[in-house]
Amino acid sequence: MRILKITQTYYPYLDKGGPPVKVRGIARALVERGHEVTVLTADFGEPARVTDTPEAQRRRTVWGWESSRDGVEAIYLLSLANYRAATINPHVLNFCTSRLRSYDVIHIYGLYDALGAVTAWFCRRSGIPYVIEPLGMFGPKIRSQHKKRVYDRLIGGGLFHGAEAIVATSETEQSELVAGGIDREKIVLRRNGLDLGEFQNLPSKGAFRARLSMRERQPLVLFLGRLSFIKGLDLLVEAFAQINREARLVIAGPDDGDGCLERIRRSIADLKIEERVILPGPLFGKEKLEALVDADLFVLPSRHESFGNAAAEAIACGTPVLITSGCGIAPLVDGRAGSVVACEVEALRDGLARLLEDETLLTQLKEGCGDLSRTLSWDEPV
Repeated sequence: MRILKITQTYYPYLDKGGPPVKVRGIARALVERGHEVTVLTADFGEPARVTDTPEAQRRRTVWGWESSRDGVEAIYLLSLANYRAATINPHVLNFCTSRLRSYDVIHIYGLYDALGAVTAWFCRRSGIPYVIEPLGMFGPKIRSQHKKRVYDRLIGGGLFHGAEAIVATSETEQSELVAGGIDREKIVLRRNGLDLGEFQNLPSKGAFRARLSMRERQPLVLFLGRLSFIKGLDLLVEAFAQINREARLVIAGPDDGDGCLERIRRSIADLKIEERVILPGPLFGKEKLEALVDADLFVLPSRHESFGNAAAEAIACGTPVLITSGCGIAPLVDGRAGSVVACEVEALRDGLARLLEDETLLTQLKEGCGDLSRTLSWDEPV
């Protein structure tokens, strides 16, 4: 089968959050099963960081640039302008008129960008089946709610109506789609996965703690992800200020630009916990794995999370997790490799204190990480 994947962000732009890793993982797994896969995405300029060897055989084209890695063709369209992760890419029109009919099916990731909307319009005109994966973007969440409602009225209706299927990555997202008027028969439930090969040779313990000048037995709590209000980081900082003063909290990730980073910096100062909370910026590749291996506990305090790949990565590194009930991965995790609490300051505080103080429970959950991680590969979802 010839498959085209449309995603606003793709490897090597890892600072854009989870989609670059997710789409890459699915694309590579499909190629291994004999399919031909092309990824159409946006050019964001020189990437800030990459996790491995720079893109092989990078080629300039009339549309922007292309690359081929692990059998996946990736086409990066020149961007005239961008607002956060959304871009304006005029060459998408040329691509659709010249190449779209060569594919058997189109898989569109995300909702609020022109790449997916334009491609879906061409698909409807040409009778090419397409699938939508909202990536947790369905329905207003924290910011830009008015803009999203306008988009839904003008574009979203046709986008969903014309899709052959809608992919939900958790029962939580499935329920949200149904509540929003999407026909249940159109929804396919398919969890996210992990490339377990990336976690086979984990770094030795101690390197990340050494860089932070932390003692071996000093409690270390870690968050990795976009620094955004939807991640509940403002609640996490307030909860952390009320627990064991020996513990350290690392909040690592790129600034999402919604004001969350400024808010948590003010809170850290107001609560006088500057020496206990560390903001190292984004961590990728080996640095990310070193942080995950050294942490005693990974926390994902999201107000809403369609799945929660960061928590899955922590589990693959043998690190127990504390996540909120708004995370789609919660039913898989609870009691096996971590704990699930409400997205509230008090619940987060109590969950942090319980897991950091109960060594027997933490050890039990750590042992459960190995069994759970083996079930989180891409094999079953793909």
